[in-house]
Amino acid sequence: MTQLHDLSTPQGRTGERENPGTELHRPRGRTRRRPGDFAPLPLAILTIVFLAFQIPKYSALDPARAQRPVESAAHYWLIAAHVATGTLALVTVVVQIWPWLRRRHPAVHRWAGRVYVFAGAIPSALLVLVMLPVSSPVGKVGSAMAAVLWASTALIGWVALRRRRYAEHRRWMIYSFAVVWGGPVWAFFVGMSWLWWSPWAEQVDFDHVLDTISWAGWIINLIIAQWWIEHTSGRRLTLPPREIPTSGARGH
Repeated sequence: MTQLHDLSTPQGRTGERENPGTELHRPRGRTRRRPGDFAPLPLAILTIVFLAFQIPKYSALDPARAQRPVESAAHYWLIAAHVATGTLALVTVVVQIWPWLRRRHPAVHRWAGRVYVFAGAIPSALLVLVMLPVSSPVGKVGSAMAAVLWASTALIGWVALRRRRYAEHRRWMIYSFAVVWGGPVWAFFVGMSWLWWSPWAEQVDFDHVLDTISWAGWIINLIIAQWWIEHTSGRRLTLPPREIPTSGARGH
């Protein structure tokens, strides 16, 4: 998959393939570290903190330690599978947005992208939908919408990559990353902060907070993602040698 920070062009914003007039930049020789190479660090820290709280509850495969109410043994295994696939998705998001890895090890970037789409986003989102009949009614509709958008944006982004529409791929994968982080950032970090520090925690039913977060998390993230896409829309298209279109590909 292509690097999120470098792949937007005026041609890509209209959904067209890159034409012969598009400026394509081929990295030369050994690349230096850039300030943006450390941009994924805050997200990596958030990922570690979130997973450190979540994984131990399910790594023992003990339904009694599950964070949410379990209706049956089958329900528990669905939750555990969702946690496992969601963990893959969150980890590979960090890998995908790391500019240094994208430039120096594009093969790792591509394989991490495949893992994100087909072992993370799509199965994890489908598991959310499968569990809807036995899920808590609090936040159910918002979570279902997020799951549909998560899987859809990941799949559309992958299809755009297969068609060599790199700017479209960048756009849809940013959307997908924004949706998946709507849950951990808002439901976990914001929700827990509300419980621990909010002066209104005892006066407001926490179910209302969770229901609001199930919508606000991914909606606000998508608004931020759209701003970022427009803010970085004039950057030069940078592709590793394997992904630079050949003269034959440009002519189609």
